[in-house]
Amino acid sequence: MTDVTDGVLHTLFHSDQGGHEQVVLCQDRASGLKAVIALHSTALGPALGGTRFYPYANEEAAVGDALNLARGMSYKNAMAGLDHGGGKAVIIGDPERIKTEALLLAYGRFVASLGGRYVTACDVGTYVADMDVVARECRWTTGRSPGNGGAGDSSVLTAYGVFQGMRASAQHLWGDPTLRGRKVGVAGVGKVGHHLVEHLLADGAEVVVTDVRSQAVRRLTDLHPRVTVAADTDALIRVGGLDVYAPCALGGALDDDTVPALTAAVVCGAANNQLAHPGVEKDLADRGILYAPDYVVNAGGVIQVADELHGFDFDRAKAKAARIFDTTLDIFTRAKKDGIPPAAAADRIAEHRIAEARSASR
Repeated sequence: MTDVTDGVLHTLFHSDQGGHEQVVLCQDRASGLKAVIALHSTALGPALGGTRFYPYANEEAAVGDALNLARGMSYKNAMAGLDHGGGKAVIIGDPERIKTEALLLAYGRFVASLGGRYVTACDVGTYVADMDVVARECRWTTGRSPGNGGAGDSSVLTAYGVFQGMRASAQHLWGDPTLRGRKVGVAGVGKVGHHLVEHLLADGAEVVVTDVRSQAVRRLTDLHPRVTVAADTDALIRVGGLDVYAPCALGGALDDDTVPALTAAVVCGAANNQLAHPGVEKDLADRGILYAPDYVVNAGGVIQVADELHGFDFDRAKAKAARIFDTTLDIFTRAKKDGIPPAAAADRIAEHRIAEARSASR
């Protein structure tokens, strides 16, 4: 366990991915809960971010993911104009095997113990019904069902925001904010991906999809026979004539192997932490591929759950998510002006807002 602890502490205190305010390790042996809650920043307000339930290979991988995701939420919330800092929680284990009411209630008690410094919501492996259970122990819970005063499934506005980011990419690259006649490849057609496909089809795009879960693909193609299917992600990124690639599964989709193989002119998707390592954004720029920063375009979901804290109004939240179009265009303009990749431009804008808030609070 020493090597794991040393690696986690180095990430937290010494690496560029660190700088977090607080990390909480949670365990409830009676229910089997093992979780990590990471608060990156509360400069803009209480940290807000979802709960990921995933069978990590080991505890170090879980902590590392929580740290990276929490940091990403600070940037996402800043770029979305929310008065929230960034946080994230991960529950270690296969949700299909170990998720129980007792485990979720125990998790809710740990979130509640932070006294409002962290507001949780859904993420990979957790759903609206789960948040209803967590909320029984913790009032700092969003993404609940409408029957329990919540905003419901946040993937609805997540997909809408990604679609706005794609429209902005099309405007910037092709001079027209539409995907009509464009071929778009969507990797991952789960909670967010299938909503995104529906937006694309309604806009007149040609859509190619893939997913490791055959049932998710089948559900989509049964509803939309026009959608074509690639064998896997490796095949999808090589599809001829692909205009846009949308990674909508787990992170790390853009790496040293995938970037050289990409046929698309634009990358714009819902997955968090799409860049496998620093420098990938430059590799994309060097190839002339326009990258819409993930935490900017996928912010529709966090906008939706943040609105729940003020008495949810879907139209109000959707109007705010629609501004992702303008924010994405502003980033492309800033990147071109400064001669830097869009990801670096977005980071600068987010860091400036966080730094201003931190200075104002001193």
